[in-house]
Amino acid sequence: QVNLAESGGGSVQAGRSLRLACTFSKWNYRGYYMAWFRQAPGKERERVACIAIPGTTRYADSVKGRFSISHDNPSNILYLQMDSLKPEDTAVYYCASDYRYSFCPTSKVTPPYWGQGTQVTVSS
Repeated sequence: QVNLAESGGGSVQAGRSLRLACTFSKWNYRGYYMAWFRQAPGKERERVACIAIPGTTRYADSVKGRFSISHDNPSNILYLQMDSLKPEDTAVYYCASDYRYSFCPTSKVTPPYWGQGTQVTVSS
């Protein structure tokens, strides 16, 4: 059983920052990836950031230069630093993990493990 739990969501004004955290249960895979997704009402789910453990990061074009994903291995915490937030960033944000790949696959791949989500609301 893999457990993931997001925290850090909230309501902010445009231009401000938020940092999301995702705590996850430790597992023994040597290579895997973790990601942050978001879904806004009436829109398709979007992968905004991905990090291969160990390895590289990938970002959606919509957040490049504004969002940063990082992974604290000893503490089993995944972070998403979100700067210069825009109203269009408003969504429920989910963290996810996938042991099947040791790199970030195409964003169309659906990871098997998900958190419950945390709401981010950005007002103009």
